[in-house]
Amino acid sequence: MSTVLITGANRGIGLELARAYAKRGDRVLACCREPAKASALAALGGNVEVLALDVADAASVAALAARLAGQPIDILINNAGIIGPPMEKQTAFEMDFDGWAETFAVNSMAPVRVMQSLLPNLRASKHGRVASITSQMGAISLQMPQAFAYCASKAALNKFMRLAAPALAAEGIHLCVIHPGWVQTDMGGASAAITPAESAAGIVANIDRLNAQNSGSFWKWNGETHEW
Repeated sequence: MSTVLITGANRGIGLELARAYAKRGDRVLACCREPAKASALAALGGNVEVLALDVADAASVAALAARLAGQPIDILINNAGIIGPPMEKQTAFEMDFDGWAETFAVNSMAPVRVMQSLLPNLRASKHGRVASITSQMGAISLQMPQAFAYCASKAALNKFMRLAAPALAAEGIHLCVIHPGWVQTDMGGASAAITPAESAAGIVANIDRLNAQNSGSFWKWNGETHEW
């Protein structure tokens, strides 16, 4: 049995990740901003503990780390994210800079803050792994001129995790970033290509194969390698 911590676990892909890990018997630390309203999480059953976490709030992250002090965490999944300002406010010609800053805080900086705060827990595991849910829209190789703030935030996340991978691998902690696919969520829309459950199953399979040889990888949800 592994202990898995998931951010943004109250809906969409995060909820399905919690469901998948709980179903196979793992201990799930399901984090969200308002646990009292996370009825879908509460209904999962299994070994699921719903914890309060606002990933963009340093005090909230510190409080979570203090609460979990001394407990090994085998898998950290940085799933929480936002799309950012309205599309017309994040273009080459107009930018909501406050909204862009918030997008960076949630999508780029928060995964790093959560990971670094929980390093003692990951070190206490025999095989600590960190998977950050990114997007193909953060790939420099892909020209997709929309949602500039969102794309830039995911590109920053990708770069940081790629840089950090060798240093953490030296401590036995392995990192990857995963594009979850075009998913039928609030962000992806009802016409998206795959369901949250399909995406989550692919993400779980990718994390299962993360090891010293492939640490620092950028994968698609279906297991294919994504160009940076």
